[in-house]
Amino acid sequence: MAHRILIARKLKGLEDIIPFTSVHWLLKDGGWRFATAEDNDAEGENVTADPLHEGFTHLRQVYYESNPDYQARFSVPVLYDKIQKVIVNNESSEILRMFGTEFDDIIDEKYRHVSLYPEALQSQIDELHAWHYDNINNAVYKCGVASTQEAYERAVTELFEALDKLEKHLGSADGPYWFGRNITEVDVRLYVTIIRFDPVYVQHFKCNIRDIRSGYPHIHKWLRNLYWNVPAFKETTNFLHIKNHYTKSHTPINPLSITPVGPLPHILPLDEEVAAVKAIGQL
Repeated sequence: MAHRILIARKLKGLEDIIPFTSVHWLLKDGGWRFATAEDNDAEGENVTADPLHEGFTHLRQVYYESNPDYQARFSVPVLYDKIQKVIVNNESSEILRMFGTEFDDIIDEKYRHVSLYPEALQSQIDELHAWHYDNINNAVYKCGVASTQEAYERAVTELFEALDKLEKHLGSADGPYWFGRNITEVDVRLYVTIIRFDPVYVQHFKCNIRDIRSGYPHIHKWLRNLYWNVPAFKETTNFLHIKNHYTKSHTPINPLSITPVGPLPHILPLDEEVAAVKAIGQL
């Protein structure tokens, strides 16, 4: 997922070293496309035409420039070498790891201490990534694309069992982040799923046994702390793009492409709770 790369880019102070362009949120048969001057629904940071290739309208053209025989998916993100005119990498987990260390010699000194993959935690992080991907990051999609009632019920039950485990861990964590006092890849990779949960996955993918804001107080606290207190998370989160992409790109799931207004607000302030949580707190 491209969002995690934008977060890491800011956390590591790479904005002046690695510029970026965002594709338009609408994903159709032609794949990801670049925005045009006629697009009046593509607000956001750097949602523009391809700045390096005049006349390129779709990301697939960048892939074919790099490899004319390319036959795999035209996915985002793409790390592109504009000198060699070649795609360096298109796997978000690998780019995330690269951003964590590969530019430390040229970034501002204050960002060099930011370690998203600290040596002492690497084995734990690797294990967690595998578990989180299977049981949370990818699990929401299993719910959304399930083609039978049985498959959906199995997927949604497994997803919420995993969220229950997340809630338990964050409730006992020694600090605001997964590993306590320091942000790691785990927080970054989980955030991009959890921030989309209430605005999109609850209704669009039918992940509606509970929502985060009323059903998981510790996950909710962790999420809001990242969004409101760590600029790299809020500044890279565009709810318009998130909601429009899912609800207008996935026509088999949402044939009329109607985007729900709520929940409002998309994320609650740090000091505000939904009515159900307030009531429990008053017992």
